[in-house]
Amino acid sequence: MEIERKLADLLVSTGVIKPSQLEEAAEIAKSNGEPLPEVLVAQGWITTADLVEFYETLSEVLPMLSPDAAIIELIPEDLMRRHQVFPLLMEGGQLVLAMADPLNVDAADDVRLASGCRRINPLYVPRELVDRAIERLFGGALLDRLVESCRPDEEVGGNAKGGRYQSVEAVVGEGPVARLMQTLIIQAVQRDATDIHLEPGRDGLRVRFRIDGILQPVRDVSVGVSTPLIARLKIMAELDISEKRLPQDGRVQVQVGSREVDLRVSTIRTVYGEKAVVRLLDRSRLLLGLDELGLSGTCLQTMREMIRDPYGMFLVTGPTGSGKTTTLYAILQELNTPGVNIVTIEDPVEYILKGANQIQISRKVGLDFARSLRSVLRQDPEVIMVGEIRDVETAKIAARAAITGHMVFSTMHTNDAAGALTRLTDMEVEPFMVASSVLAVLAQRLVRVVCPHCREPYVPEADSRERFFMGTHYSDSNPIFRAVGCDHCDGSGYRGRVAVAELLVVNSVLRDLVCRKVPLATLHGAARSAGMVSLVDDGFAKISQGITTLSELMRIRHSNV
Repeated sequence: MEIERKLADLLVSTGVIKPSQLEEAAEIAKSNGEPLPEVLVAQGWITTADLVEFYETLSEVLPMLSPDAAIIELIPEDLMRRHQVFPLLMEGGQLVLAMADPLNVDAADDVRLASGCRRINPLYVPRELVDRAIERLFGGALLDRLVESCRPDEEVGGNAKGGRYQSVEAVVGEGPVARLMQTLIIQAVQRDATDIHLEPGRDGLRVRFRIDGILQPVRDVSVGVSTPLIARLKIMAELDISEKRLPQDGRVQVQVGSREVDLRVSTIRTVYGEKAVVRLLDRSRLLLGLDELGLSGTCLQTMREMIRDPYGMFLVTGPTGSGKTTTLYAILQELNTPGVNIVTIEDPVEYILKGANQIQISRKVGLDFARSLRSVLRQDPEVIMVGEIRDVETAKIAARAAITGHMVFSTMHTNDAAGALTRLTDMEVEPFMVASSVLAVLAQRLVRVVCPHCREPYVPEADSRERFFMGTHYSDSNPIFRAVGCDHCDGSGYRGRVAVAELLVVNSVLRDLVCRKVPLATLHGAARSAGMVSLVDDGFAKISQGITTLSELMRIRHSNV
């Protein structure tokens, strides 16, 4: 088909596949009657994630996934969901049908019967895009129907036991409330949300998803439904449903389609009832490499040199949700070779890193970061990753390990890179130990990437807060962009996130200043004098390149940065 041909041309022109591979895949597709994109994935020449990304690049696909109402009415919602199909357009008397499985004869027959269209033209579209189109069209209506069907007095039974990563339907259970919880989890996963917030209020329960770092409203649930919904979630996470006064934490593993997702559930009492937050950790998502973090060229090159030192400490700092763990995993992937013993200590283990020895701490049995780290030092490691330095004992052991022949990576919560050095001395690590052990500190934030399909250039008003914030960084000759919203970005104006970072390399001048316990501002100034590009300057560079927007940099900037 025309779209498949354009996809193939795009894959070849961008160097993702070779012309010879395309020819071989085309022969296989022709002989087996399979879609060309599926053959490319089956041969291992591209990944499913690559496929989704390139389909989104094709300008023809996403507009078709928002067809006219007359086309939509041809197929019932339950049929679309059951067969994962989506009507695109009528072309020459035939219905062009997006299908996750174009060889599904039963699906085509059911569509013919329901629509009255005798000629069906199947078009392979990745499952993720079909699901996204269905949810965009019916997600709100489905939630409305589920909420209306829920009963305040509904019984909440136990969840299924045994086995890892059972289907979300098996874990949540049956009944209207259970189906509502299932739908919320499935929609959150499909929309790549990192958190689900269930927030009680005077008039009911507000549901919000955190997507690309921003909380977005999803649905309000009536007061009567909020209690059984929270109870259902607590049962899933094996929490005590009778305890509503004290905070509780639990976990559950579910499978949504082909994606394995860990749910970390936290509840706390508020004046209007229990509030719950569900953190979603999708273990099925591919780990990013260092080249994919969005670090500037100089920063990336220096960082690659620093992480290969035989011993020392490399810290990644930033607030919660700033991508610190993702950066650490990217570093470990770079160092993960058969000749290196890598040991990680995490809470929890967020991704499985093949070839590394990963330890999950358990405070219930007294296995905390400090105790795990002491034991790991007797396991002959070259590289140690500590999920977070959060107490005095862990800080001291990590610093000692870093100067005795181990490369230690960890995270801290500080506003900037220099703040990590003063935080360690505040945690009673001797200044000379800090100066001797820390090689470098990477401070980072995440900003949303502006959608390239709908962004528009603009000029901030001369007396605006934006112009004042930019100061000398503003130039009439270099346009800046703002988000608009389109089908490619689901109307948000943004798609994905990228790191804004500063890399502080501890040189002899900084070591001397740390030993003298100078103020934070002095350390930061010395780092800038040594060539460190600040977080804000890196952000302005990404704005000038059209990667992000001024409003995003203003959103994540701390007054001390």
